[in-house]
Amino acid sequence: MKAILSAALLSLLCGPLAFTAEPLTINVWPGKPPGETKELPPEADQTKPADRLIAGRRIIKLGNVSTPQLAIYRPAKEKDTGAAVVICPGGGHHILAYDLEGTEVAEWLNEIGVTGIVLKYRVPGRDPEKRWLAAVQDAQRAMSLVRSKAAEVGLDPKRIGLLGFSAGGQVAALVSVMQQRQYEPLDDVDKVACRPDFAVLVYPGGLDEKSKDEKSLPKLREEVSVTKDAPPMFFVHAYDDGVSVFNTLLLAMELKKVSVPAEVHIFATGGHGYGLRHIDGQPVTDWPKPCEAWLKTMGVVR
Repeated sequence: MKAILSAALLSLLCGPLAFTAEPLTINVWPGKPPGETKELPPEADQTKPADRLIAGRRIIKLGNVSTPQLAIYRPAKEKDTGAAVVICPGGGHHILAYDLEGTEVAEWLNEIGVTGIVLKYRVPGRDPEKRWLAAVQDAQRAMSLVRSKAAEVGLDPKRIGLLGFSAGGQVAALVSVMQQRQYEPLDDVDKVACRPDFAVLVYPGGLDEKSKDEKSLPKLREEVSVTKDAPPMFFVHAYDDGVSVFNTLLLAMELKKVSVPAEVHIFATGGHGYGLRHIDGQPVTDWPKPCEAWLKTMGVVR
């Protein structure tokens, strides 16, 4: 079975796939993910007809995810730079905004020659005290899995990044800064490093500590411990976002303290949850352009 999977990976990933083709989909875990003890209802799109439209269009709100998977989209062969990005959609650890902050992002990455890998991580969150835990476990395993196959499928193992939105931004940030895996290693895949080589955080949440004292200064949560080993990061946030801009500013400040490169884009307006859909009059929604420039500056896209 392992040999068959490797052959499938090699033939499908290295071939000239168009984005319109079905992506290669692989499971993140060889069996049940760590800590799974109960069965959820079937995975389904939970979008309702009355839900808010984004840039005039509906979005997919994928819920009840129990089987984490990677959907791998390769750019055209003539564009392929060898870089790859694992994408963590947001959704408050309740659902995944699977197209808005997942497949549409992979499409943009393909346009600039980067392999886009959408991570379907477990939702809703399993642990009420650490709602991020299952998602972080899935993302750490996903990073190791992609990197373990890099040479085999023509990716550069030193140019594999992580991009997250909102709750997915929290996941991407935690995987970037945590010193240890949040699960017991299972196999040889877990011997491969899970930390990304770079990270892009778009309106990240869940990083700042909520205080009941309005006079106290904001701070990062205990689990967000930044060292010099953290990867370079690119941030996007709107000042009027209901998910506080402190999530971005505090993490960027800690990166500066340990001399880790970062680029921070704070816009006056834009709110939350726009993905990369352009909205007239909201410059924040055009963040992919400066992000592409940053990727070139950092040597990710050559």
